[in-house]
Amino acid sequence: MTLSELKTMAADMGMPAFTGRQIAQWLYEKHVGSIDEMTNLSKQNRERLEAEYEVGRMEAVDCQRSSDGTVKYLFPVRKLPSHSEKGQGERLYVETVYIPDGERATLCVSCQVGCKMNCLFCQTGKQGFDGNLTAADILNQIHSLPERESLTNIVFMGQGEPMDNLDEVLRATQILTADWGWAWSPRRITVSSVGIREKLRRFLDKSECHVAISLHSPFHEQRAELMPAERAMPIAETVELLRAYDFAHQRRLSFEYIVFAGVNDSRVHAKAIVDLLKGLDCRINLIRFHQIPGSELRGADETTMLRLRDYLTQHGCFATIRASRGEDIQAACGLLSTRGSEQKNNRSPLPLEGAWEALNRKIVKL
Repeated sequence: MTLSELKTMAADMGMPAFTGRQIAQWLYEKHVGSIDEMTNLSKQNRERLEAEYEVGRMEAVDCQRSSDGTVKYLFPVRKLPSHSEKGQGERLYVETVYIPDGERATLCVSCQVGCKMNCLFCQTGKQGFDGNLTAADILNQIHSLPERESLTNIVFMGQGEPMDNLDEVLRATQILTADWGWAWSPRRITVSSVGIREKLRRFLDKSECHVAISLHSPFHEQRAELMPAERAMPIAETVELLRAYDFAHQRRLSFEYIVFAGVNDSRVHAKAIVDLLKGLDCRINLIRFHQIPGSELRGADETTMLRLRDYLTQHGCFATIRASRGEDIQAACGLLSTRGSEQKNNRSPLPLEGAWEALNRKIVKL
């Protein structure tokens, strides 16, 4: 609940006017796990609250630890989404990844159970879609994290497309950044998207958090093969939308680019990226691809990654190579999934190598 909602709730229950702010302090500043811990509320009021409400905190049911210090947690979903096709008695889960790096500690949170986007390189997309997380489900991944106090950054880059669950993502980021909430700077939070334009526009207007756009190819036809969302939401139109916003100061815009060997790693691709993003204040994060079951895609070698980075930087596009973390526990980019391979949907097979070669020949001609 937001502060205004907590105040309304307290008033409706006949509690003093200041009770709503007291509850907000207990929830978002002191991070209590139960209503009974709100000791400056009368016992009678705590009992009344407990009869109708809960904090909503749920601990992770499992975790895996990587040799590099990354930890992947499995969190239960508090309430089954109403539009899910699953049986009402079936429990759903999401994966959350904690990534420590010196004085920096980043949490990669999920916003959906599965994902509708069905990107060919992402294990979550092959899981199918089971429903949107509530703001409570999103915040619980942070609230119940054992390493919560060490966090410096949060990225909405786990399971799901944030703009496809925009209302709950906006509610969660509001609570994280409000002075009555967690009071985090929005510069500590990055929200990703494939580029759902009207919802992205709304997010940019309502939030000051950083934005990361999944690019992966500058060519319409190839990006559509990798990311079906491109057919309805071309990256060229998304870039034009972004040009209307100021990213030259504190808010940061980045483009995520997974590099696939022989697919999107050529000089032709690099030149097209430069042309696409020319004049836009942004950075490009080059990401190593991690193999997923059933995919013929392969990651580019280190020499290719460096060559691509150097070309982009020399031609005015600041580019970095993102360090790969948590691969040994399936916690790296694109690997999150909470359903086994035996539960895969009956989806179209991934393109064969020959199809990629044909498409790339076409791109070179263009």
